[in-house]
Amino acid sequence: MIKSNAHKYSISAMCKVLQIPRSTYYYESKAKESTDEITPKVIEIFKASRNNYGTRKIKVELKKAGYIVSRRKIGRIMKQNGLVSNYTVAQYKSYVDKCNESKIANELNREFNTDEPYAAVVSDLTYLRVNKRWNYVCLLVDLFNREIIGYSAGPNKDAPLVYRAFAKVKTRLNDITLFHTDRGNEFKNKIIDEVLDTFKIKRSLSMKGCPYDNAVAEATFKIFKTEFANNYHFESLEQLEIMLADYVNWFNNIRIHSTLGYLSPKEYKLHNLKKTV
Repeated sequence: MIKSNAHKYSISAMCKVLQIPRSTYYYESKAKESTDEITPKVIEIFKASRNNYGTRKIKVELKKAGYIVSRRKIGRIMKQNGLVSNYTVAQYKSYVDKCNESKIANELNREFNTDEPYAAVVSDLTYLRVNKRWNYVCLLVDLFNREIIGYSAGPNKDAPLVYRAFAKVKTRLNDITLFHTDRGNEFKNKIIDEVLDTFKIKRSLSMKGCPYDNAVAEATFKIFKTEFANNYHFESLEQLEIMLADYVNWFNNIRIHSTLGYLSPKEYKLHNLKKTV
């Protein structure tokens, strides 16, 4: 009522007649305008992230759209609308060094940031349920921009699973300089040796029993399990493969990464390659 008659009467006079403090009118007016504008944006960004973004990344996306909003306010809006991120913080246990029994050294040596695409690719496996049976997923991650360049799924934790992940790589395999993994038999075998030898890819293995040597792969799978594997029930391997391809496409092209300055892997790659031209 006050707002609709503000052009005819003073706000002070109307507040006095209605016995409403002026401060109450101004507070409610400002709060409604602000909340009504930001809340739909927060919900939209959260849903577009597949329920994965927290306050930090939503703040970045809002800033891109021209809204400067504090993380505290975003958190309040998320709580009011029941928006709970899938993402959780990874928990690490302390590790005591053990001797490296293999002749193959850790060539990567925890140098997880590279200046060139495909200078170092890391990989690991994880498991998930498909129709009440365990199946496995292999991912190949480029350390340059954290892009998933190869992936595969299957019922067995073996070398052919890794081989099929290499087959999905779109670039020439001889563009890859270094391939780093843990010491699992699915990576350290004749089939994978032949792939690496054929395309002149140097091998690197983590120290025995030390997940920190392959920290990026471990972190990627933590995200993968939280955002993808734990949220769906897969009736068949075919369904898993279709949904996995969709997730990898979203991960590479849309999902923003804090380690990449809140860019997607593809955006980061395009931005940094332009600098070198």
